[in-house]
Parts: sequence; structure tokens; C-alpha cells
Amino acid sequence: MTSERQRSRSLFAGTVGNLVEWFDWSVYAFFVPYFAASFFPTDDRPARILSAFAIFAVGFFFRPLGAAVLGSYADRHGRRAGMTLAIGLMAGASAVIAVLPTFGQVGVLAPVLLTLARCVQGFSAGGEFGTSSAFLVENAPPGRRAWAGSWQQVSVGAGTLAASALAAVMFATLPEAFLGVWGWRIAFGVGAVLGLIGLWLRMTVPDTDAFAELRHTDRIRRRPLTTVLREHPDAALRVVGLVAAGTALVQFWFVSLPLIMTLHTGVPVPAAQLGAAIGLAVFTVLQPWSGNLSDRFGRRPLLLFFALGSALTFVPLVSIGQSAVSVAVAASVSAVFLAAYAGSLAAVMAEQFPPEVRTAGISLPYGIAVAVFGGLAPLVATATVTAGRFWVFGVIVVALCLVSAAVYWRMPETRDARV
Repeated sequence: MTSERQRSRSLFAGTVGNLVEWFDWSVYAFFVPYFAASFFPTDDRPARILSAFAIFAVGFFFRPLGAAVLGSYADRHGRRAGMTLAIGLMAGASAVIAVLPTFGQVGVLAPVLLTLARCVQGFSAGGEFGTSSAFLVENAPPGRRAWAGSWQQVSVGAGTLAASALAAVMFATLPEAFLGVWGWRIAFGVGAVLGLIGLWLRMTVPDTDAFAELRHTDRIRRRPLTTVLREHPDAALRVVGLVAAGTALVQFWFVSLPLIMTLHTGVPVPAAQLGAAIGLAVFTVLQPWSGNLSDRFGRRPLLLFFALGSALTFVPLVSIGQSAVSVAVAASVSAVFLAAYAGSLAAVMAEQFPPEVRTAGISLPYGIAVAVFGGLAPLVATATVTAGRFWVFGVIVVALCLVSAAVYWRMPETRDARV
């Protein structure tokens, strides 16, 4: 059995390692305005940004592949092995991006190499979520699965916040010319170094008791993904519905918001970046409390609060973003709803599957949902705002929230399920 001290060490290692993973993933979106010209030499700035965000979306579409491969790997070889491989890939790709040649140096090879590196990061991120979610939930104290699982999303928020804070400081203190040549490279280099720290942390903790029991009882599946698709298709589809609205809103409010507000209302990028960072901090801090509420009252009430609240408030909140203060208020209000979603997410997904296929069961449908709804959100938002049709994006978001609300209403309550 895992001791309380070992459980705490494992939760810490899983959380910090995941933080580093998502710092590396998020740096790309924040620095798009500054490195896009290095890879797409057109004089049309919106076209450069759209091209860079298209690569951002391509990275998301490699997440299902990473989810399938790394999720199955973690079900066969252990949660720790899967997490170690994922963070190694992410950090290595960040190091590659930091030293990439520009279009002026190698021509079209530059955006091709950027795309390949981003695909590796997408592959890594696809396997990271399911593996780290299973690791944290399986290390949870009795009756506190949502609280323990909430640290997965806390670390996502904290990693994105750290990247956002780095971007905000660099944008406010460094000349734009320096940011466009060296600043973005420094940011990716920081991510690569932090990745080595996360890798070391993950290598120092044992695997979960649940996986040790699988190995001891010889219940490890040779093809866990096939088992998920054959024996648990309803649960897999439910995960897609659980995630659809939440991932789109997370990517909008905490990743692409500064650029969208700049294009939509004219708020300067540094001011909008600061407002988004404040909202992200609220989102991150609230999640353990949300997890506690989920453990006490159940998963469905918190999830319905998120979906219905977001559907009602999205359009009004976006409309008030005229300054750093108003952007911060809008992002913070949305963060309250999103925290209710994120605090339950890891636990409710883990509770859909037995331990022998848990990481594959979480990873693939989650990766598909994030690729489709999260990966396209910044691209669609940017395209609609530049076309003067941003209301179309608002309609899409509200519709996603209502679909997810229907999924939450119909799903079984899993708070008391055995894991």
C-alpha cells in the first residue's frame, strides 16, 4: 500500500511534471505575434498570424495519435513510464523550436520544421492528459478523487499561467524587435530546461497501487485501445461530450484571448495578456475548491453549473473587453464556470473506465475532443474576427455549451463509483 508521504510525493511529481508539460505547450500561442514573421514572410500581419495558428491547430490534431499510442503504452507499461516518455518528447520539441532556422535562412523548410516540432508536442500532449489523470486519481486519498484529479487541471492552468506570465513580462519590458528575433527563442528554451526538471521528478516516484495490482494479477491488456472501442464505446463517446465545450473555452479565454481582443476591440496585446493572465490565475486557484465540492455533492451539479453558466454569459463577457481591466473581469468571471468543469474532469473521466484500460479510455476520446474543439477554437475565433463575423464564433460556443449540458444531464453520477 502507498504511504501518505509517498502519496504526497507522487501527487507533487505528477502535478509539477504536468505543469512543465503545459508550459511548453502554451508558449507557442502566446508568442505567435512575434515569431510568425520568422516563418511566414508575407507583409499581411493577420495572414501571418493565421498561418501560425493553423500550425497550432495541426499540433492539436496529433493529440489523438499521441493519446492512442501513449495511453495504450501507459496501460501496458505503467502510468509513470507513459508520463516520462510524454514529457521527454515535449521538452525535446521545445528545444528544437528554440533553435529553428527562419524562412529567410532556409526557405520553406523553416515552417515545415516548425510544423513537425509542433506535431511532436501535440503527440506528447495527447498522451499526457490521460496518463497524468489516471496517475493522480489512482493516488487519491479515500473519498477525494476529484480533489486529487483537480491538480491535473491546476497544473494545466499553472503551466499556462507561467507561460502567460513570462510572455506578459517579456512583452512589457523587451523591445518588439528583440522579441521578434530572440525573445521567442528564449521562451522556448526556458520550456526545454524546465522539461528536464519535470522529467527528473517523474523518474523518482513509483507507479500507482492500481497498476501494481494489475501487474500482480496478470490483468494487463495487450491491446487496451481495442478493448475500449469494443467494450466501452458509450463511455468513450461520453468523454468527448464531457470535454467539448470546456476545451474550446479554455483555449479561447486563456490562450488566444489576447490576440482576439486586440483584433476585436483594439486592446493592446500587453494589456490583454495581463487581463487573460489574471483570469487564468483565478481559474487555477479555484480548482481544488471545485474538486472538494465535486467530492461532496457529485460531478453533475458542478458540470451543469459550468455549461449553463457559460452559455448564458459568453457573449456578454466578450463584449465588455475594452481594456486590461475589463478583459480581466471577463476572463475571471468565465474562470469561475470553467473551474467547476475542470475540478471534476479528471475524476469523472477516470471513473468511466476500469483500471486495465483507464489511460487509453481517457486519452483517445479526450484527445479527439481537444483536437476538434480546442484546436480549432483559436483558428475559428481569429478567422471570424478578422472577417468581421465574430458573432458566428459566439453562436458556436453557446451551442457547444448546450450540447455538453445535455451530456452532463444524462450521464450517471460516478462520485461513489469504485476506481
